[in-house]
Amino acid sequence: VQLQASGGGLVQVGGSLRLSCAASGLTFSSVAMGWFRQAPGKEREFVAAISWTGKSTYYTDSVQGRFTISRDNAKDTVYLQMNSLKPEDTAVYYCATRRNGYNYLETKSYDYWGQGTLVTVSS
Repeated sequence: VQLQASGGGLVQVGGSLRLSCAASGLTFSSVAMGWFRQAPGKEREFVAAISWTGKSTYYTDSVQGRFTISRDNAKDTVYLQMNSLKPEDTAVYYCATRRNGYNYLETKSYDYWGQGTLVTVSS
């Protein structure tokens, strides 16, 4: 299984970015996905998750209303649209596959991880 995250970069406060995570080596349409982030000196934290159908989505409170997770099962890709970015959103963002039935909030629920893509929000 390989997950290739992309789309990170430098953006000003209030700007937008769209992250992509292309998956291979798995039946993507049967796998729930999640995005996590890790800021310097901090633990990795949950950002958003999506069910294998795409019908259910979950967000951490700090990004609710600003970020949108989506997926295209025909392209084996999950996305994270990030709007109204804030300096505290600066982090390396990781996509991951979630084991079916496991709690979407916990890192231990995820088995395969992408390499991460850096998002820097400047003020």
